[in-house]
Amino acid sequence: MTNRTNTPNLLDNPPIPVQAKLAAAWTSFMFLYAYVDIFNFFKPGVIDDILAGVVFKFDISSTLLTIFLVSVSIPALMVVLSMTLPARVNRATNLVVASLYIPYSMFNAAGGTWEWASFYGLSIGVEVLLLAFILRSAWTWPRTPAVPAAPATTDLRQ
Repeated sequence: MTNRTNTPNLLDNPPIPVQAKLAAAWTSFMFLYAYVDIFNFFKPGVIDDILAGVVFKFDISSTLLTIFLVSVSIPALMVVLSMTLPARVNRATNLVVASLYIPYSMFNAAGGTWEWASFYGLSIGVEVLLLAFILRSAWTWPRTPAVPAAPATTDLRQ
C-alpha cells in the first residue's frame, strides 16, 4: 500500500540572465516607441502636415528621415547587443544609451497641448519606466568574485 502525500505544486522561478532582461526591456521599449509614433498619426492635422511635407515644424528631408531611422535603429540594435556584448561593455553601453534616451523620450511632450497630456504622459511615463528598468538592471549587474591567479612557476621545466 502506498501513501499519497499532497504537496503543493510550486512554480519554479529560475533566475533570468541580465542579458535576457535587458533584451526584453529594449524590445518592449522599441514596440512602445513605434506604436506611440503610429498612434500619433491619429491626431487631427498630423497626416495633413505630413502630406504638406512637415513633421513637427521640421521639413521632411532625407536628413530628417535618416535621424528618425537612427533613433529607431538604436533600440533595435540594443536588443541584439544586450544578448551578445561582453558583460563589461554590455553594462556600459546599456547605461549610456538608456541615459540618453530618457531626455530624448521626454522631448515628445514638446509642443504638446493639455488636450494630449494623458497620451504623452502615459507614453513617456512607460518609456521612462522601461529605461529606468534598463538602467537599474545594468547598474546592478551581478559581479562574480575574482578568482586569484595560480602562482606563477619560476622554472618552466617543472
